[in-house]
Amino acid sequence: MTSIQQRADLQAKIWKIANDVRGSVDGWDFKQFVLGTLFYRFISENFTNYIEGGDDSINYAALSDDVITPEIKDDAIKTKGYFIYPSQLFVNIAKNANTNSNLNTDLKIIFDAIESSANGYPSEQDIKGLFADFDTTSTRLGNTVENKNSRLAAVLKGVEALNFGNFEDNQIDLFGDAYEFLISNYAANAGKSGGEFFTPQHVSKLIAQLAMHKQDKVNKIYDPAAGSGSLLLQAKKHFDNHIIEEGFYGQEVNHTTYNLARMNMFLHNVNYDKFHIELGDTLLHPKLGDEKPFDAIVSNPPYSIKWIGSDDPTLINDDRFAPAGVLAPKSKADFAFVLHALSYLSSKGRAAIVCFPGIFYRGGAEQKIRKYLVDNNFVETVIALAPNLFFGTSIAVNILVLSKHKTENKTQFIDASGEDFFKKVTNNNILEDAHIDKIMKLFDKKENVDYQAVNVDNKAIAENDYNLSVSSYVEAKDNREVIDIVELNAEISKTVEKIDKLRADIDLIVKEISG
Repeated sequence: MTSIQQRADLQAKIWKIANDVRGSVDGWDFKQFVLGTLFYRFISENFTNYIEGGDDSINYAALSDDVITPEIKDDAIKTKGYFIYPSQLFVNIAKNANTNSNLNTDLKIIFDAIESSANGYPSEQDIKGLFADFDTTSTRLGNTVENKNSRLAAVLKGVEALNFGNFEDNQIDLFGDAYEFLISNYAANAGKSGGEFFTPQHVSKLIAQLAMHKQDKVNKIYDPAAGSGSLLLQAKKHFDNHIIEEGFYGQEVNHTTYNLARMNMFLHNVNYDKFHIELGDTLLHPKLGDEKPFDAIVSNPPYSIKWIGSDDPTLINDDRFAPAGVLAPKSKADFAFVLHALSYLSSKGRAAIVCFPGIFYRGGAEQKIRKYLVDNNFVETVIALAPNLFFGTSIAVNILVLSKHKTENKTQFIDASGEDFFKKVTNNNILEDAHIDKIMKLFDKKENVDYQAVNVDNKAIAENDYNLSVSSYVEAKDNREVIDIVELNAEISKTVEKIDKLRADIDLIVKEISG
């Protein structure tokens, strides 16, 4: 079985578990039980693999908890960030799940123990609350203990039956792929509320390549609206680990999604000391200011959300917003995220940000912010993508690429919304690798290509009221059939002659019959 077949088979089985088990529980609310169980199995097997160290004579799951010395535990937590006793391993809990009358409370005790094992260690904040949304006592699992245990056992046994392969066979990322598959399916079925924090992998791949284009190495990569971490992890997938020297950074305001992002880091084998995901409102309470500047920034911030804006007079003095001289509108925080990213960007780096098209042509404060960005030559490229690429919205979004090391006072515009730049699959469109490559070649060469790309002098943009809409600069291709009027008239003349002759023949026949 090829890796593609194995992955497809795995994804089908995981989706079946989710559908079979959830019953009357809403799928979007129930996702954390399936995802949490996947995560529990992953860290159990990952930890076992670390302890055994490839020694076939050691079977960690079969050991007694009593043989674990304080030194072994201390060393493991310093390395892995957490500790799991043999009795707490997924394999041992899943084995007796169907007959364990205390399953829900046992799981709660184990999850609490795994989290508290990091207390007092550098990994404490990275581990704390990871299982917060896996509430084994929740009434969503059932109204009785028996109902709760039955559902939990079904999830555990379903995940236990999945074949992830051996770590030694480099199949570990199947966990991460399965996890992202499940999130994307829930997002697709949950509408806007589900898709808000999930950026499809094919779009993430393009954004990661834009942000890290031609950089031999970056100090660290940052997402100020991290969601489930998919954008950060796409950078890990696309580039060798050594290129991102100091790790992955992000901030997320939603607590559940914040937990998912941290889980996702572990699921993709990013150790606790290589990621720093913070919880909080990025615009009002940024947590990673001491870590800036970042050589690569990727982000898909929420579209046109409300924020306090000018109602907080101190914000205009904030280092992130002050240079523009104006705050993003209270009803549309899009440019607040853009200015935040720009402030955190290094002099050699790039930021690639998914943006709602309206911010590029509206007047008022948004026009003033565009003026600041263009006059200071921070806008490298604006890319118009095809519609229907994201879950829960058909909007044709744009990608804004910011840079602080441009050499020319020009801005590039790319129209990648045409049929040559996407493939239609069921209800959504997708970017295939060939489409991404095509966009990246246009981005890299900075050449004018009819109907696809143009470089515009910043003075011309200023004269156009700082409009940054791609359609204002890239001429749309006219796909209407070109008609040769002279040739058409000749054909019409011939047709008229034939009609006249036909009429004369008919008149003659009618005359002969009548006569």
